Amino acid sequence: MTDLTSPDAVAALFSGSSKPTFATTGERVADVLRNLLIEGRLEPGSHLPEEAFAHGLNVSRNTLREALRLLAHEGLVVHEVNRGIFVRRLTAEDIISIYQVREFIEVAAVRSASTHSPAGISRARLAVTQALEAAEAGDWNGVGTANMRFHNALVALAGNERINAMTRQTLAELRLAFHVMQPLKPFHEPYLPVNQIICRLLEDGRTDEAADHLTSYLHTARDQLVDAYRARAGHDV
Repeated sequence: MTDLTSPDAVAALFSGSSKPTFATTGERVADVLRNLLIEGRLEPGSHLPEEAFAHGLNVSRNTLREALRLLAHEGLVVHEVNRGIFVRRLTAEDIISIYQVREFIEVAAVRSASTHSPAGISRARLAVTQALEAAEAGDWNGVGTANMRFHNALVALAGNERINAMTRQTLAELRLAFHVMQPLKPFHEPYLPVNQIICRLLEDGRTDEAADHLTSYLHTARDQLVDAYRARAGHDV
């Protein structure tokens, strides 16, 4: 696990991220941190040192605290008395709940895709291409990030900003779950062709078939993650 008490480590973490200004609200800072979770750059159990993070984000400590309160409310971080803020560790029950939410939202969005602009499907296609390029480069964390973009694009087909915001929170939680699937390649690789199939079906207007593939995909991924979490819990006893 990365040691985030080092100023250099925190600076590297925020390298390439858009840094809020002091005038930025806590919601914007929370969004930056949420993106780091979605990108897999913050691991479950990581300590988030307040001073180093406020400096790295170029925000006041009060603004950072507001952002962390928002993330705590979303279940992404937890406050431990006399220890500080930590990225939350999920349970098998969390995984089941997350996938139930995903199935409700994503499958409905895919079924409604034909009534919306093809630009949304193009974003899904771009994410598929990015995942394939990352896989070719052996960057399996990058594959996971592109996969998050793919599922964000699917949800965006519903054309509802409230649902988009809810999905970002759900996918940030989900990315925390992926850390248990090490090495990442055996987990992510089988889903690359499935994403291609879903995208092709959407491009052909075969939304019901795409939704059926997505449903099966979500059930399989859920079961893999739940089994991994339960196996780890048994090992830790």
